[in-house]
Amino acid sequence: MIIMTLDHVRDYFHHDAFVYSPTDLAHTNVLLFFTRWITHYCAPVFVFLAGISAYLYGVKRSKKELSFFLLTRGIWLVLIELFIVSLFRTFNPLYTFTNLQVIWAIGISMMVLAVFIYWNLRWILVTGILLIAAHNLLDSVHVPGNSISSFLWALLHEPRHFTFGDFTVYTHYPLLPWIGIMLTGYYFGSLYTAHDETKRRNILLFAGTGALLLFIILRLANIYGDANHWSTQKDAVFTVLSFLNVTKYPPSLLYTLVTVAPACIFLALAEKPYAPRLQAAVRIVQIFGRAPMFFYLAHILLIHIMATIAAVITGFKAGDMILRTGVNSAPALKHYGFSLLTVYEVWITVLLLLYPLCKWFDRYKSAHLPQQPWLSYF
Repeated sequence: MIIMTLDHVRDYFHHDAFVYSPTDLAHTNVLLFFTRWITHYCAPVFVFLAGISAYLYGVKRSKKELSFFLLTRGIWLVLIELFIVSLFRTFNPLYTFTNLQVIWAIGISMMVLAVFIYWNLRWILVTGILLIAAHNLLDSVHVPGNSISSFLWALLHEPRHFTFGDFTVYTHYPLLPWIGIMLTGYYFGSLYTAHDETKRRNILLFAGTGALLLFIILRLANIYGDANHWSTQKDAVFTVLSFLNVTKYPPSLLYTLVTVAPACIFLALAEKPYAPRLQAAVRIVQIFGRAPMFFYLAHILLIHIMATIAAVITGFKAGDMILRTGVNSAPALKHYGFSLLTVYEVWITVLLLLYPLCKWFDRYKSAHLPQQPWLSYF
């Protein structure tokens, strides 16, 4: 969540974000590339952990109760994406631009998981892995036009903009691989009840290191797993960047391997007791983690407000930040933006401002959850 915030600050503050992609090797630099690349870990780990959490939530509940929770929570997340996140990102009450992103993907994946939980765990794992590993076979399949059929295909596998009258929808997070990641996460949740800590750690380490090795082998082969092949660049450093420059939209097999694999390794290592000098930092990070949806909504709203103030200070109109498209594509914001150093300064400021708010909400949630069950959705 902390790393995710850096990427969203970059979207609204970095001047180059309005000109080119930070992973475009023809224009980027090493620091900018990794500023973007490190945030690749956010979405797949969110979805993977959501699958694990779903399994653990259902341990003391019936399948019917778990299925109902996943279905209703999924619907809730989709509504949040469509009506709250979209508004906070654009400040446009007409909702002329809708960007279907990670909250949407998690919501739909939960709704699908609500059905799959009745399956045998091994079949859930097999289905998840197949969706992750085989969806790149569909990369050459396209349904052109602006029809309902092309829109439905884009929802599943192809990021595209669609215009329906005055409204534009961007299928930013096609669903097939994200569903696969959540199903796989659900299976991994069973490790926390079926095995002791030592065996669970060994399984996670084996899965993580194995997936990393598979990533290296497939990436070196340049045959399958990512439509964006790597190539030799102007120097060794940029050749490494090319090797790491995997596709997120939709998340390729290689993208998923290189992001979820380290997450598995981290989960294995994180079960050990923290050193005393790390405990204070862990407690700070946990404050954000205990109020995830509150943090997500608050950080988008705060970043957009701060960007609006920054735009006005630098000679733009406040109305320029009322968007009819993605912020990086807004014509009125051409020549707006700041250095990468400023992006990092704003990022730290946003986290410092959100920390006491999340701490307050965590206390409020803990005190009122029994009387207000809706707080569990935040």
